[in-house]
Amino acid sequence: MNKQVFSSELLETAVSELSKMPSIGRKTALRLVLHLLRQSENDVEILGNALIDLRKNITYCHICHNISDVEVCEICSNKQRDSQTLCVVESIKDVISIENTQQYRGLYHVLGGVISPIEGIGPSDLEIESLIQRLKSGQITEIILAFSATMEGDTTAFYIYRKISEYGIAVTTIARGVAVGDALEYADEITLGQSIINRVNYKTK
Repeated sequence: MNKQVFSSELLETAVSELSKMPSIGRKTALRLVLHLLRQSENDVEILGNALIDLRKNITYCHICHNISDVEVCEICSNKQRDSQTLCVVESIKDVISIENTQQYRGLYHVLGGVISPIEGIGPSDLEIESLIQRLKSGQITEIILAFSATMEGDTTAFYIYRKISEYGIAVTTIARGVAVGDALEYADEITLGQSIINRVNYKTK
C-alpha cells in the first residue's frame, strides 16, 4: 500500500498523532483532521482544551477505581444505590455498559484488567487486594462477577471466587446471554441487562 503523501507537515503530524488511537487508521485520521479544519477555530480550541483538561484533571475513585472527577465517584457516593451488592468488572468501559442497561443499582469494583499470563498480567497487577479489603467491612452480601466470556475472564472469576470463599458472601455471575468470546462493551443493552437480572450462582453456572 502506498504511503499517504501530504503537502503540509502540520497535517502530517496531526494525522500521525490521531492514527495512534485504537481502531483509527491513517485514512480515518485524515478524515477527522480534514473535518476539524472545516470547523471554526473556536470549536477546535474547545475540543483541544477539553482533551487537555481531561488528561490533567481526571482521577479515579479511591473506593471502586472507576473514573471520576472527584475522590469518590457519583456511584459510590449515591445513597440510593444498593450498598450490599458489588459488581466486579474488568474495566471502566464495563461499568458504562452495565449502567446503560439501567438494570443494576448496586456498586462496582473495577479491577483494571484480567489475569493473563500471556500478557504478563497477574493478580498482583489488578485491584484484587483492594476488593478483599472492601469485603472485610462485612457490608457486602453479594458479589457479581461480570467478566467477558473469555478464558482470561473465566480465569479471573475463578481466582476471585477462591480468594473470597472464606467470607461467606453470595457469589453470582452474569447469565450467558453474552456469547462466549464476546466483550461486555460490545453486548447490546437489552442482552446485557437481562444477563445482570438473570445472574446465576457462580458454583452452578
